[in-house]
Amino acid sequence: MVTLKQLAEQLNVSVSTVSKALHESEEISKDTIDRVKALAKHLNYQPNKVAISLKSNKTKTLGVIIPNILNHFFAKVLFGIEEEATKKGYDIIICISNESYTKELQSLEVLGNGSVDGFIISIAEETQIKNQIQHIESVLQQDLPVVMFDRVSDVINCDKVVIDDFGAAYEATKHLLNEGRKQIVLLSNIEELSVGKLRVNGYLKAIEEASGYKSVPILVHIRSNDDLEASIDAMYKQYPKLDGILSVDNTTGVVALHKALKKGIKVPKDLSIIGFSDENVLPFTDPKLSTISQHAPDIGKASVDVLIERIKKGKPDHFQTKTIKTNLTLRATTK
Repeated sequence: MVTLKQLAEQLNVSVSTVSKALHESEEISKDTIDRVKALAKHLNYQPNKVAISLKSNKTKTLGVIIPNILNHFFAKVLFGIEEEATKKGYDIIICISNESYTKELQSLEVLGNGSVDGFIISIAEETQIKNQIQHIESVLQQDLPVVMFDRVSDVINCDKVVIDDFGAAYEATKHLLNEGRKQIVLLSNIEELSVGKLRVNGYLKAIEEASGYKSVPILVHIRSNDDLEASIDAMYKQYPKLDGILSVDNTTGVVALHKALKKGIKVPKDLSIIGFSDENVLPFTDPKLSTISQHAPDIGKASVDVLIERIKKGKPDHFQTKTIKTNLTLRATTK
């Protein structure tokens, strides 16, 4: 590898001058900066990141741990993270927990050993269900900043980036009520996650406030994708008069729509359906599915901005929770 010393010797200047020229210091003339950069490019000089990180005690690298790369929401968040990190001059190292507490723990241990300046993490499903958070607390105790997004823990003191899950589900349910729907079902396969619980509570609050609404709240929990279709078939059989569906995850709304059409149910004349998350498939259903848009790339960008701000400022007196606004996008499955 070409070194700063070799560049300095060929240009007959000091190593310090070469370093400052590469960083376009105001102390160095434009002519010298141009000569240094031209030679560095000709010799394919690459900065030694290890040496730089040892000197500055910063790696300019962020660790990102996400639960599921095949989930379109997390893929879009990751797109936003990568784009914003590059813009701010940071690299990222990505780890996939695959919803496993053990893999999440291993990722934190490997990257927390001086490889990154901080973490962006959405908690694995197993971590939330078991409520095992000691590994994240341990990272924070090492003065490594952590930003949680989407799936967060209320008992961990760190910066967070979320959407208003409660408010989004509340608004969607209110819309179905305003349409005059008399039996609204909530569909979910994420009820054990923090975001799922908030969305369920938003639905329940809207139903509770509805004057003249006679049906009790109906929660249909899908335990796994293996019984998704069977569970939705059973729902239509058990509740033949249902006329509104709010799906608070990425997939059940699409399946509920397809099943309704196969049964000859007229959408949205006799049944309105709202899905959650602007998944890539949702706007392309026929009829097009109304959805709550989460703006996933914005969540990723905000997570990077919050983490870099924390890296620069150090340990705070208080942490911030940044809320990304959602919007209800009405299409052809609602009136």
